Amino acid sequence: MAIELIDEAMGHGARQSRACEVVGIDRRTYQRWQRTGLSDRRQVIEKRSPANKLDEEERQAIIAVCNTEEFRSQSPKQIVPALADRGIYLASESTFYRVLRAEDMLHHRGRARQPATTGKPRACVATAPNQVWSWDITYLANSVKGLFFYLYLFMDIYSRKIVGWEVYETESSEQAAQVLRKSRLAEAIAPGQEVILHTDNGSPMKGATMLATMQKLGVVPSFSRPSVSNDNAYSEALFKTLKYVPGYPTKPFEDIEAARQWVMQCVQWYNHSHRHSGLKYVTPAQRHEGCDIEILAHRKWVYEAAKERHPQRWSGDTRNWEHEPVVNLNPIRDNEIKKAA
Repeated sequence: MAIELIDEAMGHGARQSRACEVVGIDRRTYQRWQRTGLSDRRQVIEKRSPANKLDEEERQAIIAVCNTEEFRSQSPKQIVPALADRGIYLASESTFYRVLRAEDMLHHRGRARQPATTGKPRACVATAPNQVWSWDITYLANSVKGLFFYLYLFMDIYSRKIVGWEVYETESSEQAAQVLRKSRLAEAIAPGQEVILHTDNGSPMKGATMLATMQKLGVVPSFSRPSVSNDNAYSEALFKTLKYVPGYPTKPFEDIEAARQWVMQCVQWYNHSHRHSGLKYVTPAQRHEGCDIEILAHRKWVYEAAKERHPQRWSGDTRNWEHEPVVNLNPIRDNEIKKAA
């Protein structure tokens, strides 16, 4: 049938290579079929078992050994050497694993608990300021070698604005709770207004004082997976921005007051002067106050007016200055939905 279709297509002027591509065979395969005739196209592939395949008796011997009192809690990597020490060889470790897998016996063996699997944190969506916050702690260099100052930083993921910060000489959940309370007061969050607070799994984040304060204030906790920094991407990106600005000190801070003074100036610059690339180059304060909608609309008008004056300079649409109304934290990807299904 394939040859007939290709011949028909070529009879109407199609190229042989293109006709073969549409049918789904290689051009050389078509030419070989033309030379050898129909017999080569109807080859029957004989299924042969591997010469080294275990017979049923050998398979049962492996299963019996793995189920003995002595070896039922051990892995094939331990069983095979132990048998070899006794002059017995049944099969390799990989064959043991293959037989156990085929019999649905390749499960956790022994009394130890299986490693816990931590699921991805729930997806959070922010459509306005003060709905979802993120916070973390980072080190600031101290002039005393081996010691550090600790910067506690709270940010709003919708606007990327730093809503609270403090520098301490230690890490503790009590100090984190103080910064949280000050941040809520600074943002004038009403009692009962729900705020989701995302962070990682450090001890200050999950300490009893911090968790009790969150419960009292009506703050909903959200935690990253252990050792997965991407789950707290907004805070990680903020720390990089602060530590790589041109004004970051080249030498360690002499004392905690010097560190606090620098952080205060940097936060002022970040919130009110830094044009954030993730916000289409408006400042976090402008986004937080809702001024970005008017600013982006004006930019769009400027670009469209420029295109009308010089249409030959534009090959397509103008730059996208549309306001982004939704910010996602740890969104569910399409491939994760397919895996769950």
